[in-house]
Amino acid sequence: MKKWQTFAAAGCLALSAAPAMALDQGDMLVRFGPTWVMPNDDSGAVSANGVPQAGTSGLVGVDDGVALGISFTYMMTPNLGVEVLAATPFSHDVKGKGRLQGEGTIATIKHLPPTVSLQYHFSDFGQWRPYVGAGINYTTFFDEKGKGNFAGADVSLKDSWGWALQAGVDFDVNERWFVGASAYYIAIDTTATIRAGADTGKVDVDIDPWVLMVGGGLRF
Repeated sequence: MKKWQTFAAAGCLALSAAPAMALDQGDMLVRFGPTWVMPNDDSGAVSANGVPQAGTSGLVGVDDGVALGISFTYMMTPNLGVEVLAATPFSHDVKGKGRLQGEGTIATIKHLPPTVSLQYHFSDFGQWRPYVGAGINYTTFFDEKGKGNFAGADVSLKDSWGWALQAGVDFDVNERWFVGASAYYIAIDTTATIRAGADTGKVDVDIDPWVLMVGGGLRF
């Protein structure tokens, strides 16, 4: 029993003696890992050839997507940093709702959501480094394709500007490497347009996703 108590005490002492990896002005943090975009979507009333159609709200929904995320943070002071969030393209299925419920997947889209944020990094937490941030997002959509009964239709989504909020935490493994997780809420509002022959349909879509990135990082 005394041996186990001795081992436990030694382990606690080792953890308490772990050096605090405080950030310094001029540090560059690079984070990378799988990143999930989980839309909290809502769509407005559909418009056919410019005429709003009554009773057709909630016509489309956007499925989740996952890609490789990477972010770069430059520390202007030991507590304030500027982050640029990037990723490989995200792919999503757009599915019908309401009157389009039976259509299933009506389109596939890809997008890139680069985001620039000002972060505040809290200190005095030892190897743990929590932070919060706020910034601006620009989302560009591309490679839109109609599916199912909409195959061959011209599908397009308008690019979006919006605000972004984030919170995250890193844990220092050593002086250079760390692991962590960060969550974002991003305002992404777009207009989807589908043209099939002489017919044109439009619908406003608030995607407003939660974004979660987990993985590792390096400090330079």
